[in-house]
Amino acid sequence: MKVIDTINSATSTLFTFELMPPLKGNNFAEIAETVERLLPYNPAYINITHHRAEVVLKERPNGLLEKQVVKKRASTVSIAAAIKYKYGVEVVPHLVCGGFNRNEIEDILVDFNFLDIKNILVLRGDPVKGEKSFTPDKDGYAHAVELLRQAKNMNEGKYLDADMKNVASTDFCFGVAGYPEKHSEAPNMATDLRYLKEKVDAGAEYIVTQMFFDNKKYFDFVDACREAGINVPIIPGLKPFAGGKQLNILPQIFHIDLPVDLVAEVMKCTSIQDARCVGVEWCVAQCQELKKAGAPALHFYTMGKADNVEEIVKRVL
Repeated sequence: MKVIDTINSATSTLFTFELMPPLKGNNFAEIAETVERLLPYNPAYINITHHRAEVVLKERPNGLLEKQVVKKRASTVSIAAAIKYKYGVEVVPHLVCGGFNRNEIEDILVDFNFLDIKNILVLRGDPVKGEKSFTPDKDGYAHAVELLRQAKNMNEGKYLDADMKNVASTDFCFGVAGYPEKHSEAPNMATDLRYLKEKVDAGAEYIVTQMFFDNKKYFDFVDACREAGINVPIIPGLKPFAGGKQLNILPQIFHIDLPVDLVAEVMKCTSIQDARCVGVEWCVAQCQELKKAGAPALHFYTMGKADNVEEIVKRVL
């Protein structure tokens, strides 16, 4: 079932979560444990992230260093298919610009179509690790809206090879990302909203937000989107705060602000467990307010761990 149909037919706030593919060398059991712990709470769908290859330095026999491209995680396509068919739950794999040219993107979309995976989250993706700015591949895309347009063309039976005959149209549902505190590369919120509207106009049917810890940021973002003519469902993305180190890590990586009250409570903690408890209580309060306000779903960034999310979902849904 398409995500947008699930959202539109829901009579209460849905629960969804996101997983990372396991590292190469690990097996499916690593991800299965998280899925199996959260399945009893009836997630509407499960997102699977994509992690692009990294450039690393490897020492050669002569002692010199050479750059090598290394992909460290399992394929998003294979993990999405494994979860969908092992557990019978809808999956939403991420499809990113970074690391692919347009022909490779079409091949991935063809794979999704043959696997009957109908829901895709379309993203630009992050820069290569160690690089400050995003660089598209040759014959690739610099922006998610370009990738989205290619994928939407396939829904209309338009493939890259215009000479193909008797092609079948795909039937994908597309989601995109939104940033309540502005994308770090956007000069201002107005510009960021204009880019977001371009993605919606190009065929995005719903939005999932970057994590936030202050619900006012989400509510203000929804209001700003509506004023800008963006009228698709906007799903709040949430992450349980899990430890004191995240006071510095989360703002640096995700370019978000942490509320003064949350920081003050975490700084009182004398152990990781204490900080974890603060994070759970904070997220429960966020969820209760969001649910009361009619958020279409609560989307959890699990980082591959189920315990915090399971505790929160038990108390909220």
